[in-house]
Amino acid sequence: MSAHSLPEGAVVWHSLEVDKALELLDSNADSGLTPQEVEQRLQKYGLNELEEQGGRSPWEILLDQFTNIMLLMLIGVALISGFLDFMAWQQGTLKPGEVPFKDTIAIMAIVSLNGILGYVQESRAEKALAALKKLSSPLVRIIRDGKLADVSGKELVPGDVMLLEAGVQLAADGRLIEQSNLQVRESALTGEAEAVNKQAILTLPEDTALGDRINLVFQGTEVVQGRGKVLVTNTGMTTELGKIATMLQSVESEPTPLQQRMTQLGKMLVTGSLVLVVIVVVGGIIQARGFSNLQELLEVSLSMAVAVVPEGLPAVITVTLALGTQRMVRHNALIRKLPAVETLGSVTTICSDKTGTLTQNKMVVQLVYTNRKNFRVTGEGYAPVGDFQLNGQKVDPDENPEISALLVACAVCNDSVLQKEAGEWAILGDPTEGALITLGGKAGIEKEQWHSKLPRVSEFPFSSERKRMSVICQVEEVVTVDPAMSGVDPVIAGFLESEPYLMFTKGSPELTLARCNRIYLGDRSIPMDEEQRTQISVANDYMASQGLRVLGFAYKPLIDVPTEASVDVSEQDLVWLGLVGMLDAPRPEVRDAVKECRQAGIRPVMITGDHQLTARAIAVDLGIADAYARVLTGQELQRMSDTELEEQVDLVSIYARVSPEHKLRIVQALQRRGRFVAMTGDGVNDAPALKQADIGIAMGITGTDVSKEASDMVLLDDNFATIVAATKEGRVVYTNIRRFIKYILGSNIGEVLTIAAAPILGLGSVPLTPLQILWMNLVTDGLPALALAIEPPEPDVMQCPPFSPRESIFARGLGSYIVRIGILFAIITIILMEWAYFHVKTATGEGLDPERWKTMVFTSLCLAQMGHAIAIRSNNQLTIEMNAFSNPFVLGAVVATTILQLMLVYVPPLQAFFGTHYLPLDELLVCIGFSALMFVWIEGEKIFFRLIGKRSV
Repeated sequence: MSAHSLPEGAVVWHSLEVDKALELLDSNADSGLTPQEVEQRLQKYGLNELEEQGGRSPWEILLDQFTNIMLLMLIGVALISGFLDFMAWQQGTLKPGEVPFKDTIAIMAIVSLNGILGYVQESRAEKALAALKKLSSPLVRIIRDGKLADVSGKELVPGDVMLLEAGVQLAADGRLIEQSNLQVRESALTGEAEAVNKQAILTLPEDTALGDRINLVFQGTEVVQGRGKVLVTNTGMTTELGKIATMLQSVESEPTPLQQRMTQLGKMLVTGSLVLVVIVVVGGIIQARGFSNLQELLEVSLSMAVAVVPEGLPAVITVTLALGTQRMVRHNALIRKLPAVETLGSVTTICSDKTGTLTQNKMVVQLVYTNRKNFRVTGEGYAPVGDFQLNGQKVDPDENPEISALLVACAVCNDSVLQKEAGEWAILGDPTEGALITLGGKAGIEKEQWHSKLPRVSEFPFSSERKRMSVICQVEEVVTVDPAMSGVDPVIAGFLESEPYLMFTKGSPELTLARCNRIYLGDRSIPMDEEQRTQISVANDYMASQGLRVLGFAYKPLIDVPTEASVDVSEQDLVWLGLVGMLDAPRPEVRDAVKECRQAGIRPVMITGDHQLTARAIAVDLGIADAYARVLTGQELQRMSDTELEEQVDLVSIYARVSPEHKLRIVQALQRRGRFVAMTGDGVNDAPALKQADIGIAMGITGTDVSKEASDMVLLDDNFATIVAATKEGRVVYTNIRRFIKYILGSNIGEVLTIAAAPILGLGSVPLTPLQILWMNLVTDGLPALALAIEPPEPDVMQCPPFSPRESIFARGLGSYIVRIGILFAIITIILMEWAYFHVKTATGEGLDPERWKTMVFTSLCLAQMGHAIAIRSNNQLTIEMNAFSNPFVLGAVVATTILQLMLVYVPPLQAFFGTHYLPLDELLVCIGFSALMFVWIEGEKIFFRLIGKRSV
């Protein structure tokens, strides 16, 4: 068969017989492919590696920073200012000591700084694909041309025959040809911790979920035990891992709410500024009846343009977000992308994976059934500490011989080890077997102790066909000082008559029960009747309905050690011991976290690859859903159109047996419904949804590199409750951003109106230079704004619904506040400016410059902002009602900024650079008096709003 006749489209490999799959790929299970066939297929399918699509280059990212409308306007201002300085320099009209181009240099420095800040935030390259590539195996053992060979994983082609053994990492997807006791850990792909037992001989329905395709193996997964032979069916981007890579690269990053609001703010400010510039220039030309004052009007326009742009705002926001990330790290939340700090405050839905996120990723026994009784078992994790309860009452296992007998089987029929490391109990081996050792420890039955009493001499290993394992132990007598007390341990004395060996069996309850004809009750075995068999089946069904993984246990006394070939005969006529039901138990702190989420108006949703019964049990236990809530499975979801899914997503809180593309569709459907989605996850399968979500949250301990690189935030302690703390911090950050935006923009509007009023009032020249305005916007506004950014949270921050991610930055009265305070700024300053302009003409003296009225305007605006900063700390409390030292940084910033402003007025080198003039004490006091009016007005507003029973902004 030529390479051209090989299958082109997607083949449902799990629904095909092995022979049919070999026929489709023209391969041979014993000899594999020939070198010529491999070469043809490499040309057809390409190398077995993940392909990276082109993204933005660093230069493109840097240039994109300067497409911001506010920065473009500042660049224009800098160029015009530079041109005017050049003309003045050429014509020799520069004032003595004046430095040319200082405004241009200062403005371009600010533009460059803002551009660099934006670049640093955006240039963090997405490394999720690089992390995915690490999951491919470097060397693979295959059969080619009838010979064994080790080849590089990227050289595999469809039709190759791979050989598997314990420890091998899969380098491609494939259809099992044969297997022996093969278990594969697929947690990286499906998110489920438990290893999957593979079976080659099965054919499965086409709509079988990814986690249930037990006749297939997948790239990036790992063989835990056993052996297998695999027909390679998919390589490169057609593997399940490749599909995830495709989804990762197809997800486009959307701007965060803060980025959208800042874009909206920039457009509004620039538009308003240009309208004012046109009004002032046209008005000035009409007033002068010509263009004689054009240069003066241009200078006014430049100052207005600089005044309207809050140059310090990007830096203040960046520092505020950075401070937020530091506080979040103290809560074990690591922020990878700065805007995510604020974005958390808008989250309305948290989509969480189950295993390791909502649960402990540790199997814990919940129920034990023996002698017609269901015993509940308490305890957390693998710590061998807990109680046995019957009908809510604590019972002693020693007084219930059936429990002790069952727990001996749990300890002996077991290959795992329980040990304490750094104060934490941990398991070496299978988590299911670890749960059984822990169960025995809670009753004082320790595996090491019973190894000496029942040393293992042989075993029948677990197989997926039998669905059980058995161990054969030699019965050793316990020797004590008192010969009368020596003999077989009393716990197992009833198991034996004179037999020297005991076989313990554990496995599928149904299949193990079918091989039993007796049952252990009290301290002896009796024949099992149909009623007892039915009761055991009902108990098994009940445990399964609670989402528990159930194992059945039995034993059999033996005269001699059976051979491996006699397994089927030996595992007959067993004596039934009981059932054990276990669960990957919920994290205890998650219940409170879910409750707090609901109080804060956030809906938790569970999305898991696990079975629906288990998913429902965990969700009900945690309060995510009630016992009658609908569970939507991957198969049902697969049949739904996007529109149908969109209609269901607000009604469903539990999704089970889902695959990676399903998770992505769920997140997208929620977003189309207007929900703001946070997605938590740890596996490779979560990466596309993490990237698509408004906030992707990866697990720091159990998370794969792929999930971490695709996320916005990493939980360092894998604790769902940490998300709640991070969400609270996000709300505080957004509230503080709004606080300093109204602080900054209020003064900016005052500056613009003051500058615009100067030529209209006929004051002859612009009162503020671009350099002075930059000083106000960066220092006078910037330092107190940074202090306001760390204002502590309001007590009810998590009792309110999330902020709408689509609300304007001016929503909830912020816009009216900014306009109101801006006009007040302007009125106070214009009155001062008018008075000062005429005052300086009469108040002359040695060393006093007639241009110092401009310095009075400059100083008054700066000092008024200090009063504004103190008053704006609270929207409702008066300053005298607040603890001045609850945020000492505000007080420190006000003092430091005031000192710096006075240095500009009284230190000669700074006077020369900033174009200020010396002010006598009486004029300085006038500036302080006018400035204080701003503080008095805002405090008066608070009293007014309090009297009319309305909250301030």
